[in-house]
Amino acid sequence: MDDFSTCDLCDDHKSDGDGTFRVLPPVFQSYGGRGRFAGPVSTVKCHEDNTLVKAALDEPGQGRVLVVDGGGSLRRALVGGNLGAAAAKNGWAGIVVDGAVRDLAELAACEVGIRALAAMPLPTVKRNEGQRDVAVQVQGVWLRPGEWLYADEDGIVVMPRQG
Repeated sequence: MDDFSTCDLCDDHKSDGDGTFRVLPPVFQSYGGRGRFAGPVSTVKCHEDNTLVKAALDEPGQGRVLVVDGGGSLRRALVGGNLGAAAAKNGWAGIVVDGAVRDLAELAACEVGIRALAAMPLPTVKRNEGQRDVAVQVQGVWLRPGEWLYADEDGIVVMPRQG
């Protein structure tokens, strides 16, 4: 699913006024081995605890994109090399983290798209807290499980269904 352009999608939907087509702010850096990815959204909402992120990425991804609402915290990395490798092995198309990642060399070697705000070497604390597959707000933009996310070199867009 690499035959898309977020610029073309934006051109196609620039006159939409119903708010179903959304563009995430340009604050995300690319860390994975894939520069572009797309798929249906699955979500995790957590704060400095990646227990549910690991649980999700250990499951078959079936081409989905895991969106992690980490509240924008840069104090702990929610995804590292082991989770990047699990995502690639289990068929996830990508991961978008509203927070930090670590193990950058390992993430770059993973055949999965990974976007995050920044790098932070400190791991999370495991408290088994958070929520799965709920509506999340990432950098002021709402994303819901089952919506479609497209990410390429120009940005990240979200729409209700496959475009």
